[in-house]
Amino acid sequence: MSIPRFIDIEYCQTDDALFPTAIAWSLADGRMKTVVIAPDESWLPTDMELPDVDLHYLEEQGVPLIELARVLHEDLPDETVFTDGLDPDDVLVDLIFSSVNLEAPFELAPVTDLITGLDRDTIEDRRRDLMFEQGLDPQLPENGVYALLLLARDEGLIGME
Repeated sequence: MSIPRFIDIEYCQTDDALFPTAIAWSLADGRMKTVVIAPDESWLPTDMELPDVDLHYLEEQGVPLIELARVLHEDLPDETVFTDGLDPDDVLVDLIFSSVNLEAPFELAPVTDLITGLDRDTIEDRRRDLMFEQGLDPQLPENGVYALLLLARDEGLIGME
């Protein structure tokens, strides 16, 4: 049984800016990858400070967009990748790949397309409960992916070893 792939993107959003700051995704074997994203200059407003974002940290520690795009092409080619459906994931993925003039190698779909036996509100309640039970910080994208993996396991979509 193939393990569904999941992605979660943390981002900065103000009146003048929307851009990804970190991303996590799962692999076919259930492992996860997570990276901090070095922002493209065109994403940043020129005349204001961004709340809750350490631009120096992102620029120093972040993965360059071309490298991120390459790894996502290697890890998720021709896949359907599921999101929690709460964030502007389509826009954020488009920002990443358009910045390096590439097409995303995967299709995004909300987790409701995978877990069809539960409605959106129930799925979100269960995901939030799992994060609380596991002591997961919802601001970390790897925790969002982990919660979706746990939810898929609980719904019988991932076999137990």
